[in-house]
Amino acid sequence: MPALRSAVTAAYARLNEAFPGLAVTELGAGEELPRGGGWISAAQLAAGGAALDAFLDWDDAQVLRDYGQRARPDVIASFGLHRYAWPACLLITVPWFLHRRVPRYPVTHVSYDRTAPGLAVGRMAVRPAGFACLPGDPAAALPGARVVPDEEALRAEVRAAVAEHLEPVLAGFGPRMRRRGRALWGMATDEVVEGLWYVARLLGGGEERRAAHELELLLPGTAKPYVGAVAFRELTGPDEAPVRTRDRVSCCMFYTLRPEDTCATCPRTCAAGRGAEVAVAAAG
Repeated sequence: MPALRSAVTAAYARLNEAFPGLAVTELGAGEELPRGGGWISAAQLAAGGAALDAFLDWDDAQVLRDYGQRARPDVIASFGLHRYAWPACLLITVPWFLHRRVPRYPVTHVSYDRTAPGLAVGRMAVRPAGFACLPGDPAAALPGARVVPDEEALRAEVRAAVAEHLEPVLAGFGPRMRRRGRALWGMATDEVVEGLWYVARLLGGGEERRAAHELELLLPGTAKPYVGAVAFRELTGPDEAPVRTRDRVSCCMFYTLRPEDTCATCPRTCAAGRGAEVAVAAAG
């Protein structure tokens, strides 16, 4: 699958440079998504059924191998959704963050393979379906470009593009997770925030602080269907340096495997407990 030049090629190249655990391949407009091997399309995940069952078998086996116990089926489904949604959101948020370009990817335009050797997260193949950009962007002359008037309009495009892709996927996973509506969109909010926040830290050069600001504007807590605000805050680390953390909207359910190993951002943890967790992480 040869890499093609597009409005978002440079963004994906920089993403892979900063985070080699995820590789993105762009397909031509008429090319089929890859099939077979470890590949599964987003449309198959959204449809549920046997394809989603097989996808979640990977998570079930991983938990048993790494923790020596089986997790509840709803926990396995939550892990599986996170492992897909986290990189899927980056397909949209990274080009927006780096180049102010927002691609559209319906579920019929994305495939994912998390079994590729040497890639911690996996590889994704995407087929273009147009993109939004700002006035004056040289990419506005490219096929599929849609120019929007300003930064807030572009943020609306990000929210719409992520929702367009994730809504059918959430519908496919939801029954297995025993979560509906608000709880699922709270999880989607976390995936958008934590994916870009993590990549921005890897990019360096002050990008983590810029990402925090951009995400606060993107998800102020009132943008439907998303649930909850970004909720960044700063704590004092062991060396008196500020440490940025946040309060997640949703729980990742890892506590069901290791109750003593709660995430620092978990909404189930009290504020004092979150501060202690962050201080330990910063010291490490």
